[in-house]
Amino acid sequence: MQNSNGDCVKRWQPEWTLPTDSNQHSLKLFNSLTRKKEKFIPQDGNFVKWYSCGPTVYDASHMGHARSYISFDILRRVLTDYFGYNIQYCMNITDIDDKIITRARHNYLVDQYTKENNSKEQVITNVTSALQEYSNKMAKAEDPDKKAMMERLLEVATTSLDRLKLSDSELLTKEVITDSKDILAIWLDNKHGASVTDNSIFCALPQFWEQEYFKDMDALNVAPPDVLTRVSEYVPEIVAYVEQIIKNGYAYESNGSVYFSVSQFDSSNDHFYARLVPEAVGDLQALQEGEGSLSSQAEQLNEKRSPNDFALWKASKPGEPSWDSPWGKGRPGWHIECSVMASSILGSTMDIHTGGVDLKFPHHDNELAQAEAHYNNSCWVKYFLHSGHLTIAGCKMSKSLKNFITIKEALKKNTARQLRLAFLLHSWKDTLDYSENTMHDAVQFEKLANEFFLTVKDVLRNQPDHGPESFNKWSAEELHLSSLFSKRQQSVHVALCDNVDSRTALDNLRQLISASNTYLATMHEKKSTPNGQLLRNIAKYITWIFKVFGAISQEEEIGFPISTAGSNTEEILMPYLNTLSNFREDVRNIARSHKVSEALELCDKLRDDVLPALGVRLEDKEGAKTVVKLVDKDQLLKERAEKKKLEEKKERAKEASRLAAAKKTAEKEAQRKIPPSQLFISQTDKYSAFDNQGFPTHDVQGKELSKGQTKKLRKLFDAQAKLYEDYLQSCLTPS
Repeated sequence: MQNSNGDCVKRWQPEWTLPTDSNQHSLKLFNSLTRKKEKFIPQDGNFVKWYSCGPTVYDASHMGHARSYISFDILRRVLTDYFGYNIQYCMNITDIDDKIITRARHNYLVDQYTKENNSKEQVITNVTSALQEYSNKMAKAEDPDKKAMMERLLEVATTSLDRLKLSDSELLTKEVITDSKDILAIWLDNKHGASVTDNSIFCALPQFWEQEYFKDMDALNVAPPDVLTRVSEYVPEIVAYVEQIIKNGYAYESNGSVYFSVSQFDSSNDHFYARLVPEAVGDLQALQEGEGSLSSQAEQLNEKRSPNDFALWKASKPGEPSWDSPWGKGRPGWHIECSVMASSILGSTMDIHTGGVDLKFPHHDNELAQAEAHYNNSCWVKYFLHSGHLTIAGCKMSKSLKNFITIKEALKKNTARQLRLAFLLHSWKDTLDYSENTMHDAVQFEKLANEFFLTVKDVLRNQPDHGPESFNKWSAEELHLSSLFSKRQQSVHVALCDNVDSRTALDNLRQLISASNTYLATMHEKKSTPNGQLLRNIAKYITWIFKVFGAISQEEEIGFPISTAGSNTEEILMPYLNTLSNFREDVRNIARSHKVSEALELCDKLRDDVLPALGVRLEDKEGAKTVVKLVDKDQLLKERAEKKKLEEKKERAKEASRLAAAKKTAEKEAQRKIPPSQLFISQTDKYSAFDNQGFPTHDVQGKELSKGQTKKLRKLFDAQAKLYEDYLQSCLTPS
């Protein structure tokens, strides 16, 4: 259409073209139910119901616990803070269990025995008997690791007992009881265990260790669950749950206990037993371990219809806690606990169930069977996620073998962030080896990131942080870095979609930091001001990813928090530190121009000794302003100690090299002083005859030397003759 002037006029809106959806990536998780990565689709929109198997609280939490709970904390944070899911996270505390009962009884009996103040002779007699019984038990042990552990316990206890026998003091009796506690407890339990009947004795132990567990989780920055369930609080629900399974035809009562009928369940067209590990069906050793140490195999075989059946409810024996039930006094079986507690909170189906890989069979397979038998469905869990094993320097970790490192011990060597980074640098579902090399990699990654954050902060402090003057024209270097930034962000997203691949995500952050450091170096060489806005955005993004992973807990805009005391420490101190740095720089410039070495030494002392003790690092740059970094004081002191140690090592190596060179020179000088006639004459172990020049003619057996041997020796002889001649000439030359 044209107007009167002949101009083209369009009176309609043009068609809009829908952009092509380039996001081909969505979250996939490795599902143990299918043994492959599956697209994650919650059953109720954005809402996720998640149950995690919690600890059995009878001892200190160890790195095996950290492996699972840090891994699941990372997954939970990523799903919540990165992918935006709303999660109801439920976790249980197992406070009724064979291990808890045994440990509580042992502790109680040893405490009572200690309070009795038995005589030295009585303690010797009792401990001797206990050691003999334990030694007999050790002789029957087949597992070499277990046998080695038992031998260590016996050695410590025997040494302590021998010391008491040789001593006249009664004071060593308590020391012997302490040193032989584990062995003595078993002996006392065999004699008096059945007399321990007070339920409160079995409550105090798990209550104490539950508190310790949460202290450890808090120290590791593991977020608490939304819902916490304790077995002791759900006994009525457990009884009702078991009754329903019996009513549905999948369980039976026998001698006061209730057992799940595996064959009845598995024969149903609607059910499948051992969905996680079907090949483990019939593994009687695994089944027996799942039943607990207080349930003898012989007793169970007499009560069960099939060896594959497992206990839902156990008739309590003397020396065990008990609750009322339709089948008599008893206590819950291990597997039923989680089925009931998870169902009580999350209902007949849930999205995610997590736990350690060692729980797959029989624990989690039995959980599935019980819940599906109760609800008569086949979809109690949609996604089963299992964290990998943890080894210690390549060796299996086992609490029963006393081969474990507690979380508190681990935190004495490394920070919670460093432990988390070690886990992030490995796949959550694979075996993780906790070793010096593993932690070294984590510490180095933390150092790389921290130095980058500190450098960016220093750049930003020297530039306007807002307003038009904070924006500068981008050069080719900024365009290149920005392009790399976009690519690395996309790669991080792809990695997190791929089963939360934190290792690849961190590798992309490493590449982004390296690219940023290269950019900063280029700007320094060109004597150009780096673009603060771009660096701020990169540092903020990396900080955010660390927050998503739980490696930063405070609300920092950029970088790791300097300390937990006061969030505005940096804001308050930096103006003073900048003033001090500028004053020091002026003093150094004046001292250089006037060649006042004492002033320069004082400036160096301020940088190397005084300020590090206050958590301040100064980095002098040739031709540029000194960089001021406010860092953790302990970290700085540790760095300084390591630097000093490295310098001392280099100095020792330098001294060793000097001594070796001096020794070599002395040996050469001594060699020069030997006349050629004396070179071989003393080697009577090789030669038996010599000519008038001292040159060997026959070997030690009296056989004449071959032409080849003579030729080789002649070369040595002539070389020595030349050395000796040079030596004589040097003696004649005036010094």
